[in-house]
Amino acid sequence: MTATSPRPDSRVEHPSEHRIVVPPHVPMVALLGSRDSVLKAVEDGFPQVDVHARGNEITVAGPAGDVALVSRLLDELVEVVEAGTELTPDVVRRSVGMLTAESAQRPAEVLTFNILSSRGRTIRPKTVGQKRYVEAIDVNTITFGIGPAGTGKTYLAMAKAVQALQSHQVNRIILTRPAVEAGERLGYLPGSLTEKIDPYLRPLYDALHDMVDPDSIPKLIEAGTIEVAPLAFMRGRSLNDSFIILDEAQNTTSEQMKMFLTRLGFGSKMVITGDATQVDLPGGTASGSEKAAS
Repeated sequence: MTATSPRPDSRVEHPSEHRIVVPPHVPMVALLGSRDSVLKAVEDGFPQVDVHARGNEITVAGPAGDVALVSRLLDELVEVVEAGTELTPDVVRRSVGMLTAESAQRPAEVLTFNILSSRGRTIRPKTVGQKRYVEAIDVNTITFGIGPAGTGKTYLAMAKAVQALQSHQVNRIILTRPAVEAGERLGYLPGSLTEKIDPYLRPLYDALHDMVDPDSIPKLIEAGTIEVAPLAFMRGRSLNDSFIILDEAQNTTSEQMKMFLTRLGFGSKMVITGDATQVDLPGGTASGSEKAAS
């Protein structure tokens, strides 16, 4: 009988240490966060790793695989700071998710991707999905952005619309959404037709106010450069050289969606956004956005 020595467990990672020298022009306070909040977020994401900062040097110690990943993460965060993006614990968590995903993408490529600089700040994607959404708008004539509330569908589409207008890719922005009620009807609201439809279009105005000087918006609307109107107002029109956003598209019928899509003219782009879980159409009517996107 031949005795054999036990084979080492390949899953056991030997301790490792790596030192990162942060460039002098990168403020350590911006990199580490207020009261080291960013540094703590990195350590929370990798409990087996010790991260120590001294001067402009950061030492990472722990299992070799984790040390390599944390070192990559810190290199990415340095690039993000250099681009002027503020680091927060949430940015760290999203960056870790990007690096550990199957289709790993560099956080710096996502978080420094400039969409629009307006009113003293820059609008950038916060996730890989948002970056892909913005890139899809760039390369496609018609883009569907279907997803849950709060994922930036309308806001990013608005940013791309303002960018296209400022760079003279289009001559006007058209913002529309179906006036579907959730418990109340238009006739119950006081005022003129414009005042009646305003609550339905308010989310579009809110996003627009973040990106365009509020004082200039009435002038742009009066000149027809920006148009905000219910979907019913689109019938019979041909929209050329325009950036058109249809918001809350899950509340369109198939007929309305067909009518809207056939409004597309020369030199125009369309972005259709919606949330399939928030259909307010009466009587179980099928959503036009679901049929069009399938």
